[in-house]
Amino acid sequence: MVRLNKFLRAFTHEGAPSRQLAPEQALQRTLLSCLLWEDQFYEDGVSVAERIKALVPQVAPREAAQLAVRAREEMKLRHAPLLVAREMARLPEHRALVAETLARIIQRPDEMTELLAIYWADSLGPQQQRRRQPVSAQVKKGLAKAFTKFDAYQLAKYDREGPVRLRDVLFLVHAKPRDAAQEAVWKQLAASELPSPDTWEVALSKGADKRASFERLLAEKRLGALALLRNLRLMREVGVPRATIAAAIETMRTDRILPYRFITAARHVLDFEPELEQAMLGAIKGYARLPGRTRLLIDVSGSMFAKLSAQSEMTRAEAACGLAILACEVCDEVEIFTFSDKVVKVPPRRGFALRDAILGSQPHSGTYLGRAVGEIDRKGDRLIVFTDEQSHDAVPSPKARGTMVNVASYQHGVGYGPWTRVDGFSEAVIAWIAAQEETLRGATLH
Repeated sequence: MVRLNKFLRAFTHEGAPSRQLAPEQALQRTLLSCLLWEDQFYEDGVSVAERIKALVPQVAPREAAQLAVRAREEMKLRHAPLLVAREMARLPEHRALVAETLARIIQRPDEMTELLAIYWADSLGPQQQRRRQPVSAQVKKGLAKAFTKFDAYQLAKYDREGPVRLRDVLFLVHAKPRDAAQEAVWKQLAASELPSPDTWEVALSKGADKRASFERLLAEKRLGALALLRNLRLMREVGVPRATIAAAIETMRTDRILPYRFITAARHVLDFEPELEQAMLGAIKGYARLPGRTRLLIDVSGSMFAKLSAQSEMTRAEAACGLAILACEVCDEVEIFTFSDKVVKVPPRRGFALRDAILGSQPHSGTYLGRAVGEIDRKGDRLIVFTDEQSHDAVPSPKARGTMVNVASYQHGVGYGPWTRVDGFSEAVIAWIAAQEETLRGATLH
């Protein structure tokens, strides 16, 4: 539950009354939906990053570290957690936790080079090498520990051109290999002699026949789930048989794929909607259920249709649809509504049909969340709202169990007071709601 400073007031970008959060909750709000340095509908990416930098010193070291880990492991965000770790390294009281935090949040080799690029961003100039500031001992220790996670294939795959290379990281941190085999791999990396990885990017860049390359990679299971989703359209264009692609979708791992990724993929290859929908719904089977009656309220106002990032075609509205599809599967009884200028009840559909019903339910205009809550909230029901919280009007307290799922990084929102607010658009937010309610039920029984 969010604790608030009751003496300071604030307002959303559309003018609804908000509240000034304590630093830890403000960092959580900004961080857990943050695609670093990406502009949003109301705020540019630089201002969001600067807010993270300003908040880290105000948050207790352990809490800042835990938020960075949550952002990476639960919300699957890559860049923003690195910025938190970098800011922690500036602070004497936070610095002791930097090594263990980096070892947790670095899950791909290129995140080590990205961390150093962030670390040196303040000092880079025409004479970059001479102006780079020394890297703190805790950062080196964390990078050294992270380096041991990766095998030859991973290092070769992510050893990309740029101001910082993986071999630079290796020389800087003096990591100790686990065994002789890893030591041999590192010597190859240092000498720029690692064999090229057998990835779809490498295969296609060598000029090989695209269809043959994709068919081989699929047969050998060398195309990860995210790469498969991203390349569905290209595989169809070059003539990979439909049955081959369908079989790959059916057997791919989906445990690290966010629901909105399937929505993005289906947008480009409509004829694979049945397979993609089955994979998306299949990934939900193990989720904890939400008993009782639930009402979902989904924001389809204009600001929700800004893209998640400059490189993405996905909008926050579609990310909210992914969460709604997930929530619909785990709720015992559910009714679904959208809001913008008015409230519209959506037919009880599943999967992509639910997405279509949500997005087409009404014009995408104002954000009258307060009016919508007042209209559909009722005693005895769980109310879950998916929104960027930039309401025009004041939002009343929920009549029963009200959860505000915030899918943006804006400084001020409305999901406070009696509302339980969750930040982020990972599938983890639904699991979090279920876990919180189970904890409350257990406390009540005892």
